[in-house]
Amino acid sequence: MAGVTGEGGSAAVTGEGGSAAVTGDGGSTAALTGRRTVGEVIAAAVRGGVTPGAVFAAGAPGRPAEVAVAGLAQSRGGPARAMRRDTLFDLASLTKVVATLPAVLRLAGLGAVGLDDRVTRFLPAFGGDGRDDVTVRQLLAHTSGLPSGFPFWSRCRDQDEASRALLRVPLVDPPGTRAIYSDVGFMLLGRVVSAVTGSPLDVSVGELVTGPLGLTRTRFRPDEARGAPTAAATELRPDGTALTGTVHDENARFFGGVAGHAGLFAPLDDLIRYLDAAWAGGDFLPLALRREACRTQTAGLDGARGLGWVLRGDPADCLGTRWPPGSVGHTGFTGTSLAFDPASGWWAVLLTNEVHLGRDRSVIRGLREAVHDRCPPCTGDHG
Repeated sequence: MAGVTGEGGSAAVTGEGGSAAVTGDGGSTAALTGRRTVGEVIAAAVRGGVTPGAVFAAGAPGRPAEVAVAGLAQSRGGPARAMRRDTLFDLASLTKVVATLPAVLRLAGLGAVGLDDRVTRFLPAFGGDGRDDVTVRQLLAHTSGLPSGFPFWSRCRDQDEASRALLRVPLVDPPGTRAIYSDVGFMLLGRVVSAVTGSPLDVSVGELVTGPLGLTRTRFRPDEARGAPTAAATELRPDGTALTGTVHDENARFFGGVAGHAGLFAPLDDLIRYLDAAWAGGDFLPLALRREACRTQTAGLDGARGLGWVLRGDPADCLGTRWPPGSVGHTGFTGTSLAFDPASGWWAVLLTNEVHLGRDRSVIRGLREAVHDRCPPCTGDHG
């Protein structure tokens, strides 16, 4: 893993106090001689307007994480604020693999949910028009036949109407015949979790995931806990102010900031702890379920998906060229991403507020791939 440094001594790679900062074991730069380091790539991306700021870390259990912090947590729509290691990020779709997936897997490990149970076992009103055959596994693997999204926030008058509409969204394909990345599927999984626990999703995630793992700053609706001033700003509102501590995703916002597909906020160190404790070892998630989540669920279909996770070769795979075939990852629309290699336990976290500069700019994938190419899973020859 490359050491993390600024390009040409630039202070674009900054620590929490705004001064140049580099952390890590400092002994692994030789493997990437002649190539820009992760820190240099991130600093260049900030200077080039790809993203206002970023926080990055890579490592493995028992190894010190190497960290880079660059740029601004907010550059417009309010006072400028420096990016910090402890900045909260709107995780967007990382909510799927940091909240909803582990909650479902923990319930599965307890025997309360079967991966091949029909969704109607938990949500009877979901039945009809082909939906009776949809399983929990298919929701997790994006093979349920549900569409990618549905604009509840603009089509429904209130949360009650939207909740009813969620259970009646028409299928666009028969279950199990096609892989379509679906926010709707994970919104339903959030409802499955609540149906099993008898508690709202945010409470359930706290009891099943963030509480047991000690993710003390990871939560839905951080603005209610005075987290907004420490959150990276996302897109501008129509009045010109920046969303800060309020979820960017319109559907999640319409549902009160809590949904199975988006809404979770977290800082870097909580995500490091999550990957270490939930996926790299231990018994928080049963080994068999961890392996199943990282195994191809879409053989013979378009796409390469596990349970929740994106696998190598999927159109959404952004792990570059140097991560091994068994690696998994996921991205979030706001500019966030996670990567994990089950074989080595190596992980990488890249958190940016790229959407702060506007949506649909199509620039973040190149940064993600460049970063991952410079932090592949460690072997004995580099670090």
